[in-house]
Amino acid sequence: MEHTSRNNHDKLLRTEHDARALGDDKTMKTTDAVDLAIEHGTETSVMDASPAPMEAAASFLRRHAPRDRSRSAVRVLELGCSMAEGGWYSAFDGFDTTGVDCSQVAVERARECLRAAGVVADLRVVDFTQLPFADGSFDVVIDRSALGSLGREATGRAFAELARVLKPTGRLFFNPYSDRHTGARSDRTGPDDLSLDVNTSSPTGSWQRGFWNARQVTAALIADWRVLSRQHVEFEEQLSPARQTHAEWRVIAEKVA
Repeated sequence: MEHTSRNNHDKLLRTEHDARALGDDKTMKTTDAVDLAIEHGTETSVMDASPAPMEAAASFLRRHAPRDRSRSAVRVLELGCSMAEGGWYSAFDGFDTTGVDCSQVAVERARECLRAAGVVADLRVVDFTQLPFADGSFDVVIDRSALGSLGREATGRAFAELARVLKPTGRLFFNPYSDRHTGARSDRTGPDDLSLDVNTSSPTGSWQRGFWNARQVTAALIADWRVLSRQHVEFEEQLSPARQTHAEWRVIAEKVA
């Protein structure tokens, strides 16, 4: 049974919540876009890009989760739980995990995956800018590029909500795509500084996505946060017919008490 669960664990870690919508000439709401992509099976494996982003989130959790109590007493909030990619890790390792996503389809699929593996997590469909949790509910928050689908202004409101639901000195892992990413060169720009028709390997498909430069990352975390670490990770995907650049930020911040 343990071997089976580990195999399921490894398989799920290869999936990514960055679902894409299929052909639409108009800007789609994030929820509709994600649902449509999942229904058509267009998710891209994390392994198509790099396993490193998920490893970075797992490393963050191991290093920054409170150690003064058991893992079952440490509350983790994960943003973006399509296919339970991140919630799987924290729940599998015994943390009290809550996963939230804007997509009903994503949450239902994640519930099925976790149920099959015998892993428990509280998965909910929510608006990231209006979290249904009490002040100071969580010790740690993990964002695996989910906030990047909201747009700049909406992400600011989401950050305020994350600060509210985190405990004093709680830690945040923020992982948006960088403006050096090939996908940032999309010919179409939507509202709130979103790029449309992002058609690269990671993320891919006709969907909206935000790409962040250093100034924008800094500005987003001025209020309520103290930045502990900021990394810019960039590598080249040597795909045919054209090479593409994957670029992302990995930011660790602490809530200012």
